[in-house]
Amino acid sequence: MSNIARHIAIIMDGNGRWATERGLRRVKGHERGAEVVRTLTTYASNHPEIEVLTLYAFSTENWKRPKMEVDFLMRLLNNYLKNETETYIRNEVRFETIGDIGRFSSALRNEIARLKERTRHFGKLTQVLALNYGSQDEIARAAKELCQKGEEITTDSLGNRIESSRFGNVDLLIRTGGEQRLSNFLLWQSAYAELFFTPTLWPDFTPDELDTIIEDFKNRQRRFGGI
Repeated sequence: MSNIARHIAIIMDGNGRWATERGLRRVKGHERGAEVVRTLTTYASNHPEIEVLTLYAFSTENWKRPKMEVDFLMRLLNNYLKNETETYIRNEVRFETIGDIGRFSSALRNEIARLKERTRHFGKLTQVLALNYGSQDEIARAAKELCQKGEEITTDSLGNRIESSRFGNVDLLIRTGGEQRLSNFLLWQSAYAELFFTPTLWPDFTPDELDTIIEDFKNRQRRFGGI
């Protein structure tokens, strides 16, 4: 029986390099990257196997970038959530987030809450955006909560407390852009995920390439620590 890519997670890397290679400002790469998010989300919503698509949109470390770029990313995210509402509704995609959005502006937090509410009844696909997200921080916060409640820290108790665990373990984790590291993304949930690294920059990533990766994934032997 072939593997099923129920939960796919993607580290969307390469927007800035894509723009620089074309003599454009880095923000143009982010704009193009947002269009690819729309395309891939629509594709995944109509895929017979994909149930969850988690995208690494903004990490806890991304605040270190130049303020102008960070401010642009915040505006881009806000506009994306507004402009793509009908895409979510038309494709029956439930929108969710992981990460600490408390640092975002109240307007952006409200936009996130609005889209979650508008799409909460949909079930064709759950799209999860990781926003101000860091897996080590997520695990540490879960352990702290267990300690505060006087609960024993076990694999099960910690796994149940981790915020993103409600979306299940990752089956297939993809990183675009040529780098081969996880960058603090879904470390707990990807313990037995199959990893794929592609040199394709995120703005050039297509459903056809995702299909190729899924076909490769189907033929891998997943042992989960066994023989």
